[in-house]
Amino acid sequence: MKDNIVTVKHLSFTYKDSKVPAVNDISFSIPRGSWTTLVGHNGSGKSTIARLLDGVLLPNDNPRTVINVDGIELTEKTMWDIRDRVGIVFQNPDNQFVGATVEDDVAFGLENRQVSRSKMQTIVHDVLEQVDMLDFQKSEPQYLSGGQKQRVAIAGILAIGPKLIILDESTSMLDPAGKAKILSLIRDLQNKNGLTIFSITHDINEAVQAEQMLVLDKGKLLASGSPREIFENEVLIKSAGLELPLFYKVKNELIKKEIHIPREVNSEEKLVKYLCQLNSKM
Repeated sequence: MKDNIVTVKHLSFTYKDSKVPAVNDISFSIPRGSWTTLVGHNGSGKSTIARLLDGVLLPNDNPRTVINVDGIELTEKTMWDIRDRVGIVFQNPDNQFVGATVEDDVAFGLENRQVSRSKMQTIVHDVLEQVDMLDFQKSEPQYLSGGQKQRVAIAGILAIGPKLIILDESTSMLDPAGKAKILSLIRDLQNKNGLTIFSITHDINEAVQAEQMLVLDKGKLLASGSPREIFENEVLIKSAGLELPLFYKVKNELIKKEIHIPREVNSEEKLVKYLCQLNSKM
């Protein structure tokens, strides 16, 4: 059984210019080594949670509130220790670039941590190789494509050796093909490096590949469970202002027409294969 790398209890946060909490008394946990996706429409409080987990924001004062990351409880004194364990890839990578070249940008976090020059060069080479951007190490980031920029941003996060990577709408500016490539890359990196992934998105299709799914609406956590469990509840999905992925729409309609679909048929590819087999028997 996996232990939890993140434990959140009774978390609330209200911005100074608002009377309504952006995050309202939510509790959840993230198993170590898992892929958890937090979904919700724009303005539901998703990005606020990302910043709370990384210590960029501090929660409302409440003695019951707990944010524990990799065994460290978040306080003003421990926020920098937590930031060594958490990396965030944001929606627009241009906002993260600080170096004149790709290798300078990836090295930035290491320089801040006073890593030796020789060790830094080894790490930068390794992480750029992992994200397939080694040939672009001397390039200027602003001339890269959207997908390439996200790969560099991911490399910069990998360089500091995080335990948890938060993807804050990090594929929302990419086309479907670019999005699929980045998500596939992150899955490979997760398996290779034993990372925990916390994906925050309004694109519910991204949640299909997660092991755990959290549904947020107006700062409240509506549900948590496996994607299959969540997607079987159409009323819940609609109440959160979301739409079912196409695969689940088709699957649910087939079930309504009394066509038996086994639970292990949990992807578009498996559904097509199963229906072809079913058709061949008729």
